[in-house]
Amino acid sequence: MRYWLSEWIARRFGETFPTGTLVVNLIGCLVAGSLLYLMFDRYLISPTVRTVVLIGLLGGFTTFSSFGLQTFTLLRDGEMGLALFNIAISNVGGLLMVWVGYSLAKIL
Repeated sequence: MRYWLSEWIARRFGETFPTGTLVVNLIGCLVAGSLLYLMFDRYLISPTVRTVVLIGLLGGFTTFSSFGLQTFTLLRDGEMGLALFNIAISNVGGLLMVWVGYSLAKIL
């Protein structure tokens, strides 16, 4: 799923900036925030199930290694501005999406 979505976004928006990886990671953060609320605060889910879902499924969907590789490639190619933008938007955006997902799940 991660590969398909990332590739689809890359074809649609180009590959100058790693938009596909960014979108996949932000969606994963949104889902993680929602599940965090549902699994820890709303329903008592066993630690094993939480681990399988949050680390196994979402860990397989999002990809920190692609983020690192693509950011390194931007730096290597002299695209310092794009690399710094990718670092900032991935980290700040990821934290924001976890909060949004958690808040939305709490409201629903």
